[in-house]
Amino acid sequence: MTGLLARIPRILLFAVAALVQVALIAMMVIDRARILRDGTEVTLATRPVDPRDFLRGDYVALNYDISTVRAGALENMPAAGRNVPIYVKLAPKDGIYAAVSVHAEPVAVTGDEVLIRGRVSYGTSCGPSGRGFCGSLSVKYGIERYFVPEGEGREIEKARNQGKVTIVAAVTRAGRAAIKRLLVDGQPVYDEPAY
Repeated sequence: MTGLLARIPRILLFAVAALVQVALIAMMVIDRARILRDGTEVTLATRPVDPRDFLRGDYVALNYDISTVRAGALENMPAAGRNVPIYVKLAPKDGIYAAVSVHAEPVAVTGDEVLIRGRVSYGTSCGPSGRGFCGSLSVKYGIERYFVPEGEGREIEKARNQGKVTIVAAVTRAGRAAIKRLLVDGQPVYDEPAY
């Protein structure tokens, strides 16, 4: 095998490596565009947090009302450790989607309900064995940061801390979510391009 690789020109090997990297980046962009284009829109209320990423610049850290949910039927059931995936069924209430129930596996939804996939970041160390779901779960959905142009994060944070920020997320049938739009006082401030 090494003899075969030695006969292939190095420039060709570098070109193949570059093509693989470009293909991986393109797949990520296409995947996000598919979520934004085909996902069901849900509006979520936010809560205060903190912001800045050394590599990507200013961002608004977002925490949602659905970031802490009651475990319901999952309480005391065995959990496979931290970051275990769960599905949260959401339904609209006064224009904002709220958690209705929590499930270990995907379940059917009806009408305006949506199933969003998240990972439990805290709440899997309860029950008789100490390895079960607690009554309250902290959940991350992959939409906890929204990057903004440099210097614009503070104003949005101020509005967020006053309870004026909501987001519109696109959620696929598989439960994957991406932020589509950021609203302040119900007015769009940032729209994600569909690429």
